Amino acid sequence: MLDTRPLLEETDFPRIFRGKLSILQVNLGYLCNLSCVHCHVNAGPKRTELMSRETIDQVLAFIDKKDIKVLDLTGGAPEMNPEFRYLVTEARKRNVEVIDRCNLTILNEPGYEDLAQFLADQQVIVTASLPCYSEQNVEQQRGKGVFAESIQALQKLNSLGYGQEDSGLQLNLVYNPGGPFLPPSQAMLQADYQRELSDAYGIVFNELLTITNMPISRFGSILISKGQFEDYMQLLKDNFSEQNLAGVMCRSLISIDWQGRVFDCDFNQMLHMPLIASDRPETYLSELLDTDLEGDEIVIGEHCYGCTAGQGSSCGGALAE
Repeated sequence: MLDTRPLLEETDFPRIFRGKLSILQVNLGYLCNLSCVHCHVNAGPKRTELMSRETIDQVLAFIDKKDIKVLDLTGGAPEMNPEFRYLVTEARKRNVEVIDRCNLTILNEPGYEDLAQFLADQQVIVTASLPCYSEQNVEQQRGKGVFAESIQALQKLNSLGYGQEDSGLQLNLVYNPGGPFLPPSQAMLQADYQRELSDAYGIVFNELLTITNMPISRFGSILISKGQFEDYMQLLKDNFSEQNLAGVMCRSLISIDWQGRVFDCDFNQMLHMPLIASDRPETYLSELLDTDLEGDEIVIGEHCYGCTAGQGSSCGGALAE
């Protein structure tokens, strides 16, 4: 796989600084039942990296020490970590909001048949990847048969109350562009998704989150191999919006990898760009229990233009319309 890091480190992106930390984004490992072309962590069925119970207990200790409001679980397929349910249950006991970044198809896999019920019982927010409401577009990004399995999983979630009015069970969908272009208006695309999925499959959901593809890892490698990397970077830069700087996710979030190492965001994690504040090549979550990160400078690179282009992009979707 082609390495995009040398192309991203030198940057004229504006300096940014951390605000109050409220979100802990935890990557539970790179094991996944899918291998999507837009995946920025190169996850797949052959990956073996999984967060241990010991490291998960360090995550819980950090939550206990800090005023963490949201635990954002990602992967890979985070649910494939054997400690997933333990972490979710313990976090919910602490009244922490838990987000499961779910690829949907995992809900149909053997051994995971009761997973959707578990998520509902724990009132976990399900943020599910569905890059289009068109079967052809989804399967181009994620593989043959994935669309039908995703629809089946969404219907299962709906039957448990997810996405239903006044159920208290939040179901969000995530759109990623199918190539080197920016997402369209989030509000307009959400209306399209809601109409098409409701009319064709009777599916309802709460919000659509549009996320810009980052020029790193698997997607970045594809851009380089097709000679599109420079053009895509120029597209991101040409559409830079200064107003998005205030809302970028790294200002309120830190990202934890499967080994417990800390990064400013999930993308920096994949680029192995450690915290500036540490003065060390690696900083572990257990070392930050007594550290206040507010006001610290955030590590930046050319990829940061992906979060600030157009309507902006974060783990919570667009930053502005």
